[in-house]
Amino acid sequence: MVEIVRALQPRADMVARFRDEETAAAAEQAATPLFEPDFEVLFVRSDVERATYRGFDGLRSAMIDWLEPWESYRSEIEELVDLGDRVAVLVRDYGRREGMEREIDFRGVSVYVFRGDRISRIEFHFDREEGMAAVGLRGGGS
Repeated sequence: MVEIVRALQPRADMVARFRDEETAAAAEQAATPLFEPDFEVLFVRSDVERATYRGFDGLRSAMIDWLEPWESYRSEIEELVDLGDRVAVLVRDYGRREGMEREIDFRGVSVYVFRGDRISRIEFHFDREEGMAAVGLRGGGS
């Protein structure tokens, strides 16, 4: 499961990946066999209500909303943690808004939940400590 999750992590600017129709459609087509048809996507932030989306349309809609203020946005894996039927991805995200010269960064945790060999849920925790606690891990990672 860890290798499936590693393969799904974006290696390029996510703004272009999710905003471009053709790129998004190709990514969805390639990833479809790895997901349950009714998979959920949960955005967890302490400063706003949790938001839940369903399927690839929901994932794309959520990402477009999240990426709206960013001119560029990328994510780097710091660590992958095998938790049995879940995989936690400790990430450092980098973003630059229009008019900014420098990127800002923050650390979060994405949790991929599997049902058998397919992903049934993705949780994006924007606070590293909260995300670590949610999956029963201690510390804030690297």
